[in-house]
Amino acid sequence: MTTPATRAEALHLTGERTVPGIAAENYWYRRHEAAYRSLLPLCAGKTVLEAGCGEGYGAGLIATVAERVLALDYDVPTTEHVARRYPGIGVARANLVFLPLRDASVDVVANFQVIEHLWDQGAFLAECRRVLSPGGRLIVTTPNRLTFTPDSDTPLNPFHTRELAPSELDELLRDAGFEVETLHGLHHGEGVRKLDDKYGGSIIDAQLDVVMGQLPGQATWPPGLLADVEGIQAADFAIHGEDLDASLDLVAVAVRA
Repeated sequence: MTTPATRAEALHLTGERTVPGIAAENYWYRRHEAAYRSLLPLCAGKTVLEAGCGEGYGAGLIATVAERVLALDYDVPTTEHVARRYPGIGVARANLVFLPLRDASVDVVANFQVIEHLWDQGAFLAECRRVLSPGGRLIVTTPNRLTFTPDSDTPLNPFHTRELAPSELDELLRDAGFEVETLHGLHHGEGVRKLDDKYGGSIIDAQLDVVMGQLPGQATWPPGLLADVEGIQAADFAIHGEDLDASLDLVAVAVRA
């Protein structure tokens, strides 16, 4: 039986990859899960490519509604883990600027919290357009630069190469030949806003105060904070088109013309 501990052991926690089932990771996991769940209707009955699958929980969610899911990642231990943990999903190792698929071969490309890691974002988007069938959709989520790294164009996160503001993501997608169908933002819903108030204005900062300067997975958490973080659910986040510049993550759906 796979447990959270064995998942963490199989996929080394770097502080960047989110692994489900671990209390200290639950805020980030649920934040990402909220985006996946909101976009599942676009994947229903479709052939879906997840470009940059990470632990695989998102591909697993997509597989509950899609006709077929192929998950790609560049990291070998990651692809091996996904193949073991999610046996109904096709898994392959690939460089995302050279997608190993035929032209017009998928209905949806999902790219969740990945584009900010890529050195050549334009080349990746060109590949997405190539493998999508006409009318196919590209789904992108990424941290909003205006709130994630508000004081610098250079990402503070060492795993990120270029973060995007809402207008920059919109322009990047349009320059790649996509029509932007929706550009929304993910925000704290009522449940997480209550935790923001409880922890002096930011549940994110409260967590960072615990983990900064510690090795991933080695921080000692105050029991009350850990319990509050563990209790967060995907429904505690909201995704909509209002106040986009203040959103935490950007959620874009673009169509291949």
